[in-house]
Amino acid sequence: MTILVTGGTGTLGRPVVALLRGAGHDLRVLSRTKAPGVSQGDLSTTEGLAQALAGTTTVLHLATTASSKDAEQSRNLVEACRAANIGHLIFSSIVGVDTIPYSYYRAKRVSERAIEESGIPYTILRATQFHEFIALIVRLQRRMPALLSLDIPVQPIAVDEVARRLAGLVGAGPAGRLPDIGGPEQLRLRAAIETLQASSGRPKPVVIIPLLGKTVKAFKRGDHMPGLPGFGKETLGDFAARASRNRVGSAGE
Repeated sequence: MTILVTGGTGTLGRPVVALLRGAGHDLRVLSRTKAPGVSQGDLSTTEGLAQALAGTTTVLHLATTASSKDAEQSRNLVEACRAANIGHLIFSSIVGVDTIPYSYYRAKRVSERAIEESGIPYTILRATQFHEFIALIVRLQRRMPALLSLDIPVQPIAVDEVARRLAGLVGAGPAGRLPDIGGPEQLRLRAAIETLQASSGRPKPVVIIPLLGKTVKAFKRGDHMPGLPGFGKETLGDFAARASRNRVGSAGE
């Protein structure tokens, strides 16, 4: 079995690639940049894609632009996979993409449909936001005197737990759309931000932004959460503590 991973250098892709390599799989990582150990190819232009897929049996599509461009890239990949007679296409998606009218989520749903209608045997796994996403919200506002938050619930999950689930799908065979997965707790986004701030030792006030609209309403309903008990085991507090230990360890090196 030869496996091609798109997005293999990203937040989710790195641990998936590490797990698959550790299991001894014949692995290729698709990248636009020429580098040792990667198959050069571009999902937008399709340049190099056919060569990267040649001889491949399974594809894990983990690449994302975090924008509406995902739809076009996924369609390009599906066409290339069909031409290459790929036996199993695994796609990582997001909980709520079918009901939340956010452009990035809509692109994910278009990607799902392209895979579902392709005739290629597939598996689709939707997961909630990673803990790293909450950390990014904090990091992007690090220069502000107060942090901004929406008044919505979240059910974040550890990226390593999603990676293990995806890596395990490689040998399981096509299964269609699987049950959604999320973390072990549901909390308000404001509380999540405060949890991450507490571990930094420099907490700032968190201010709720009173935004309206269909997208915010869908998030407030919890359309992006699969419910409890979650699939994941690591809480956001566990993630914050681990990140804090890593920072201390790095500072001491």
